[in-house]
Amino acid sequence: MRFGAIAWAAAISITLGACGQRDHATSAEPNEATTNEVAAGNDTAAVQPSGAQAFVNKAAASDRFEIETSKLVAGSAASSAVMAYARDMIAAHTASSAKLKATLAKDPSAIVIDDQLSPSQKAALDDMKMKKGYIFDAAYVAAQVHGHDETLTELKNYAASGDNAALKAFAQDLIPTVEQHLAKAKTLK
Repeated sequence: MRFGAIAWAAAISITLGACGQRDHATSAEPNEATTNEVAAGNDTAAVQPSGAQAFVNKAAASDRFEIETSKLVAGSAASSAVMAYARDMIAAHTASSAKLKATLAKDPSAIVIDDQLSPSQKAALDDMKMKKGYIFDAAYVAAQVHGHDETLTELKNYAASGDNAALKAFAQDLIPTVEQHLAKAKTLK
């Protein structure tokens, strides 16, 4: 019961931290009309990727997040089950990254991988760096459940309606693996 309460508190901490990060970033951004006016007069304005490029970036960032958070486990976790899960995540997400690179190497569309973490991923990673023991375990497990749930949704969506056949196949092939990771993460609670 104590571990469940700690897990709940850690999940709330991560969620609130990510929400606070997102709210802060949103309030500092210009409104849409201003953005459109600036973009119209500036050919070098940053454009958010869409379609295949956006999918690749999210998939790569997901792998990077899983690997980086799992590397923290060795020096921070208390549970041997969490440690074993983290080892599996490092191996699986390293393999997933390699498969994504191999898929793109054969693709003529010249998509470039950008594995930059999202603000909420950065916040969760930074938060975990400050935790130890069972408090770390709870934060790690909560992040794994949340991350794999989001990734599963992205994979299913892209497999169903993506704009690149090779990446649709990549997404479809990864769905069972991510479902297994999510199910295993939920048992660690």
